[in-house]
Amino acid sequence: MNIFCYPGVMKTKTVCDLLGVELGIGPEFGFRARVPLSHNRFDRTEVDMKVGDLLVEAKLTEADFQSKAAEMVESYRDFDAVFEVARLPRREDSYLSYQLIRNVLAAYANHCSFCVMLDARRPDLLEAWYAVMSCVRLHEVRMRCKVLTWQELAESLPKRVQQFLVEKYGIIGPHNSGEDRSTFNPEELA
Repeated sequence: MNIFCYPGVMKTKTVCDLLGVELGIGPEFGFRARVPLSHNRFDRTEVDMKVGDLLVEAKLTEADFQSKAAEMVESYRDFDAVFEVARLPRREDSYLSYQLIRNVLAAYANHCSFCVMLDARRPDLLEAWYAVMSCVRLHEVRMRCKVLTWQELAESLPKRVQQFLVEKYGIIGPHNSGEDRSTFNPEELA
């Protein structure tokens, strides 16, 4: 997520257009969305990033979107209103892709949009996203949710940030695979 701190990234029109946010808005990391639970309580977990009215879950090195006990997931106040619960992916007594479920609920509760950012080389994560999105029953919520690959984003980032993504993660924008990036020091962004 540190790429969004790099000078000028959030002042790049193409980046802001991809995210669907206003030009120049700064990111807030570790946003406490306070997703409503039953009995007037709130979830205390954090969303990776909030930019304007966009919540972002970023997946780059993690294996999956985690699973969570059904009892916990079903304790979200708006769970039944937002999702076709019977269709959500499950394994035994747990819901799969818990982070996606929680963040869609966070977007709903906070009147925000939601974007999951993932690596295009991970079709399993994209499939997990679509499995959850196909269960969102509210049209207005579905329309505020999107997916963006790091590769799509990389192409719009400053050259030094593109080099960082290549050096650290092997992420190359779809049209930038032939550029020389040998002069970059990834520690400049650390």
